[in-house]
Amino acid sequence: MSTLPQYAKTLPDGHPVKVYFEENNLIETLLYQIIQIDIAEDYELFFNIFNQLSQVEKHFARKENQLFPYLEKHGWTSPSQGMWAFHDQIRDLFRDIRACIDAKTYTDITRILSNIAFELNRLMTIERDRLFPNALNLLSEDDWKEMREGDLEIGWMLENDPTPYPKETYVHPSQDRRTRQLPFSITDRIRLNEGYMTSEQLNLMLQFMPVDLTYVDENDKVIFYNRGENRVFPRSAGIIGREVKFCHPPKSVDTVLQILEEFKKGTQDTAEFWINFKDRKIHIRYFAIRDQDDNYKGVIEMSQDITEILKIEGQNRLLDWG
Repeated sequence: MSTLPQYAKTLPDGHPVKVYFEENNLIETLLYQIIQIDIAEDYELFFNIFNQLSQVEKHFARKENQLFPYLEKHGWTSPSQGMWAFHDQIRDLFRDIRACIDAKTYTDITRILSNIAFELNRLMTIERDRLFPNALNLLSEDDWKEMREGDLEIGWMLENDPTPYPKETYVHPSQDRRTRQLPFSITDRIRLNEGYMTSEQLNLMLQFMPVDLTYVDENDKVIFYNRGENRVFPRSAGIIGREVKFCHPPKSVDTVLQILEEFKKGTQDTAEFWINFKDRKIHIRYFAIRDQDDNYKGVIEMSQDITEILKIEGQNRLLDWG
């Protein structure tokens, strides 16, 4: 097990960088264990350790979605490009092993595991010698505190959550109203759970979403629908404020009322249907909306044309605009 570099020894428990090193120690242990296993003789042990090692995805995800954005704010963008691509190469190796597991080609697994061990060790060396010391020099204490809050949402590959950091009452990001330094003004923007948008941006986002959305409030009144150019079902401004039972054909009203009743009672949270409509396959879903105290606040109806989606096979990882 690697010892902490000198610059990390003075960090308080729970500091994001110290947690990364705790995970790296776990990665080294798991690599040592899995390389020793004869897969054909003890497949179950191999599979259990491999699944633990696969949790390195959380290590990658925190770096990509937490650490890298903070580094970018301070002008260091190369980790977001080079190291992210490095993560993807390792992800590909894990996918290769998953394919071998399905095919039971154990000899190939041993070879790919060797590549994973080499690449992960190389990655941990770069983290120790370059990424983490530079990050500690660039980022402020407030940066690290904010980062730790987001880290919690992604999670860790450790068996138990690390020590809270800082040692104070935790505030969930959705409840955090502190002002942060951002590269844009928040004047006249709507404060959302995560982020700020102007009303124009919010309207544009909803307009261009490839789904039909309708929001019915807790009083069964339609208060919103998104006005896209290619709606599945037509809507007009006349439905705003209308009771939802009058917005559906008579044959559907009883079903709609049953959904609302169960949502209000808390016995159900979702309902979904799929129908054929004008030679298209339409997926219709209802979601109960509740506040943090679990009070019913209405329902979102979402309709989507999935005709082309159902035709998807295999993978497409390349941009094909031809």
